[in-house]
Amino acid sequence: MKQTIEKLLGNQSLTQEESRDVMFRIMSGEYDDAQIAGFLIALRAKGERSAEIAGFAQAMRDKMTKIESVDDAIDMCGTGGDASGTFNISTAASFVVAGAGVPVAKHGNRSMTSKSGSADVLTALGVDITLPPEKVSECIKTIGIGFMFAPSLHPAMKYAMGARKALGTRTVFNILGPLCNPAGVDRQLMGIFEGSLTDKVAKVLQKLGSKHAMVVHGYEGLDEVSTTASTKISHLKMDNTIESTAISPSDFGFEKATLDDLKGGEPEENAVIIKNILDGTDKG
Repeated sequence: MKQTIEKLLGNQSLTQEESRDVMFRIMSGEYDDAQIAGFLIALRAKGERSAEIAGFAQAMRDKMTKIESVDDAIDMCGTGGDASGTFNISTAASFVVAGAGVPVAKHGNRSMTSKSGSADVLTALGVDITLPPEKVSECIKTIGIGFMFAPSLHPAMKYAMGARKALGTRTVFNILGPLCNPAGVDRQLMGIFEGSLTDKVAKVLQKLGSKHAMVVHGYEGLDEVSTTASTKISHLKMDNTIESTAISPSDFGFEKATLDDLKGGEPEENAVIIKNILDGTDKG
């Protein structure tokens, strides 16, 4: 690890294979918290390259518990960390997409930076987030949507938790979670907390073999397709090319909302908001 940190501090990037190796060792418990924290800070100071992120994701995928899914399933999730305080937008959208007939293999966690993560609001909605892998697979196949609770399916992440908690700041792990879906989806809508990262993460998905993906960032700071401002989209298309564009609410005949319109709260409050949207009580 010492040589790796020195390389990063010298502003040298790791190859994809070097990145895969160091993350595999982290996920195997070979390094202590101080070593992992030093690595994460040195990496962030240099700036993560797409090949590095892809290598890290490959190692995490190697270590995760996999779930049997269905063809053409999609994941819809964000990195979080945008400090916006919105309700669980991608979770609500997942129900809409599943209702339209597209199978959703939803991957998420409890909140790290807000009051309510996807696991928190789904629990408030009465969803059992502790189902074993075979039952989650059955849900995706029979009702068109299933939820994969990240801590249950990424047990090796425990080796990085001490360093992450001690640092208390964003690291590459904030990006890696959504890139490591246990159902192995190759179609994805991923929100990200920083607009400058959309192209980079789209290239990561390309390197990892995704067939069709969009990485999005609302210009007001949301890790979502936004109704309050324009949204930057880096689109990995079916022909394996990447195209960056922007859309705005007016493109679809919508008036701009405000961030206050999207504000959420505790999981129970967000559950009510989602129910009201889905049953038509709240039409926006």
